[in-house]
Amino acid sequence: MLPRHPSEIDRLDVQHYALRAALEGNYVAPIVKPARILDVGSGTGQWAYDLCVEFPEAFVVGLDVEPSKPERPSNYRFVRSNVLQGLPFADHRFDFVHQRLMMTAVPVANWPDVVGHLVRVTRAGGFVELAEFGDRMEPAGPATKRLWELANRLAASRGIDSTGEVLSSLDDYLRRAGAVEVQRQHVALPVGNWGGTIGSMMASDVRALFTRLCVPMEAYLELPAGECGELVGTALQECELYQTNAVCTFAYGRKPPSSDS
Repeated sequence: MLPRHPSEIDRLDVQHYALRAALEGNYVAPIVKPARILDVGSGTGQWAYDLCVEFPEAFVVGLDVEPSKPERPSNYRFVRSNVLQGLPFADHRFDFVHQRLMMTAVPVANWPDVVGHLVRVTRAGGFVELAEFGDRMEPAGPATKRLWELANRLAASRGIDSTGEVLSSLDDYLRRAGAVEVQRQHVALPVGNWGGTIGSMMASDVRALFTRLCVPMEAYLELPAGECGELVGTALQECELYQTNAVCTFAYGRKPPSSDS
């Protein structure tokens, strides 16, 4: 759903650093010394690069339709592929499979199949983790709500989640794919300078995200020129005034020990 943009790498990295700071780490699943790690929808590769440093003995694979940043750790490999066409790996290959912030890329109808592939390539006893932001910004002012209303209309036109169905189903997708001990949790990240370093990074992320979405939203929804940009500026002011948080939903589960038999 997001248009290509030359500075998208910067936005994705800032988003990653904000999440890492809020979590005080890179994941919520209780993983211990994974030997093989897969990051689906790896984007810039920064999450996977961090895992390469944390687990220097691990072999870390990033999968995406666009290549990762060029300065890659020695224990990292990039695979160009589209998860909507399945995963080009044999069953039971990875100890930890991670997919984050793919809601704008995976249509609602494809989510059960995609999560099924994530679990398929996970070894018995290994973990799968999902993480997604939606339109849950609390408390939200009128301009913020209006921006998300427009974004959801654009998403609906492209088969992308516009009602919160995916967010509310992340744990259920894992269970239906065969994962056990499934857990779900929410992490609130401040948006705006009121929230310190994390808030500043998230404000930058929100500004860049909606500024890029303004082009397709104005074209498809036939908005007056400049209306969307004004909404973005007002929404960021509201985030400072209301001390708004953006909520990220995490879900993880373990593949049953008997799955490889």
